[in-house]
Amino acid sequence: MTRAVLSLGSNLGDRIAHLRAAVAGLADTLVAASPVYETAPWGGVEQDDFLNAVLIVDDPGTDAWGWLRRGQALENASGRVREVRWGPRTLDVDVVTVNGVVSSDPELLLPHPGTLERATVLRPWLDIDPDAVLPGHGPVAALLAALGSDAEAGMRRRDDLTLVP
Repeated sequence: MTRAVLSLGSNLGDRIAHLRAAVAGLADTLVAASPVYETAPWGGVEQDDFLNAVLIVDDPGTDAWGWLRRGQALENASGRVREVRWGPRTLDVDVVTVNGVVSSDPELLLPHPGTLERATVLRPWLDIDPDAVLPGHGPVAALLAALGSDAEAGMRRRDDLTLVP
């Protein structure tokens, strides 16, 4: 089995439609989809708020590189343009972790290096897997707690938006 945790984000166009399209594109592998969160942008670039979510997917025929390629294909299908690092995007699909695989390849860093500092990944991940562990770093609940009480200040759970019909 090749189980992966994927982080989704969108802040351009019909944000929820972009996230739903990603979920639909991964439907054959979907184990769980987190609630949707509206979050303040991260990275210092002036832009609109994001919708974020986390998926757990599983497919014995897809390795870490396969998850990366599937995510990139979904981004391309949404019209993703890479102009500014951490800038606005129709869809961002990050591979957070794959079955404990560690990779230092610049194209596929695993676990995803930004995970440790992003409540926008840790909180929704915990919503669907309260016992989650980030390989090499420990329990996700402890990682989120270590960010401090303000870590989720820019986040709002959007129970009015769902990813799975």
